Amino acid sequence: MAENHAPFIVLGAGPGGYACAFRAADLGLDVTLVDPRASLGGVCLNEGCIPSKTLLHAAEVIREAAHMDDWGIGFAKPKIDLDALRAKKDDIVGQLTGGLGGLAKRRKVTVVRGTAKFTDANSLEIDGKSWSFDKAVIAVGSAPVQLPGWPEDDRIWNSTAALELRNVPKRLAIVGGGIIGLEMATVYSTLGSDVTVIEFMDQIAPGADAEAVKILAAALEGQGVTLHTATKVAEVAATKAALSLSCEGIFEGTIKADAIIQAVGRRSNGAKVSPENAGVTMDERGIIAIDDSCRTNVDGIFAIGDVTGNPMLAHRATHQGHVVAEVAAGHASALDTDLIPSVAYTSPELAWAGLTQAQAKDAGTPHKVASFPWAASGRNLASGGGDGLTKIVYEPESHRVLGATLVGRNAGELLAELVLAMEMSATLEDIALTVHAHPTLSETVAFASERALGTLTDL
Repeated sequence: MAENHAPFIVLGAGPGGYACAFRAADLGLDVTLVDPRASLGGVCLNEGCIPSKTLLHAAEVIREAAHMDDWGIGFAKPKIDLDALRAKKDDIVGQLTGGLGGLAKRRKVTVVRGTAKFTDANSLEIDGKSWSFDKAVIAVGSAPVQLPGWPEDDRIWNSTAALELRNVPKRLAIVGGGIIGLEMATVYSTLGSDVTVIEFMDQIAPGADAEAVKILAAALEGQGVTLHTATKVAEVAATKAALSLSCEGIFEGTIKADAIIQAVGRRSNGAKVSPENAGVTMDERGIIAIDDSCRTNVDGIFAIGDVTGNPMLAHRATHQGHVVAEVAAGHASALDTDLIPSVAYTSPELAWAGLTQAQAKDAGTPHKVASFPWAASGRNLASGGGDGLTKIVYEPESHRVLGATLVGRNAGELLAELVLAMEMSATLEDIALTVHAHPTLSETVAFASERALGTLTDL
């Protein structure tokens, strides 16, 4: 007999795990939530999404103050107190994690601190204690990928270490030009580092629209960030004086750095809970196979979030968590992951969802493209915004929206309208005939639609 029994147990208290646990409790299930951390929230809240956005906000304020010189308003050079900035970041994280603890308590969710591993299809071991369960959810997230063959050195950071804000290195190399790498480039270049980004693919933000990425790349270079694409790091050497990165590709040569951030992606933590003991199907990358209701191949065991593969994004995990809770409570629920929005919180922001122009072309999907340049947006110019773009991919006959990309200030916020349009199969006419307030950045969405329809008067 097991020492403990849980009717519904969730392994991992990240955005997907706690959302699943709380939704299940709201639906009347007896819920146990397991996580080794002292606080809820997982990587995203404790050492990912929220800490990074806190630092990005600080960077934005510094850039805005410097930018106002052109408007006749001068500020003194900012005095950066790293200890105080770090403390503010930690305070915001603490406020949110404390709030989650209160939500769990009010919902009567049992929180167990510990590391769980499956022993069979109906039981677990949590820090040496045996548990049985009726239904279980694997929501243990992911960890940064560590590149092989690199030296062990405290000056080589992963994304978690980068957000600790240990110091501001004079020369910083970032290996990986995806969302995490670009956000760290934004933070550290603003704080004073001479930043170089090395990306193996042909463009930064691989997978995003190429036209929009060019605008972001130009902005980053204007902020002093050096970008090397189609380039790989062949070797890293460490001496007391510096770290040396030997590069091959379009850029051939050696880059000297005082610190390096590895930002080449994340790897599923699925193997850490030994799902194979329960008979759960998992590939060599730790990715657990699921259906659209997040069921694994084993009855009563579900998986959500990063352990189920790309896109490894908190909002996807949250929605999957809700789906599992509803299915476990006897409701019909599923998630189509084609419309998961992606946002790089850089300056300017880059946001996209649905099909890009290149993806539509590669798939042979009939499509047309309409765009509106932010250089013609009164709100953008009046707010000191730089170059930007709203771009919509749509079906030629029905005018249904198939995809959208925005680059510019608050692009991540603006994307929601277009994701909703795609979810509801809205057409360009639906968007263009919806009155948008003037002057706003949201007008660019309507203007792009009007441009496709031939009714635009602002260009």
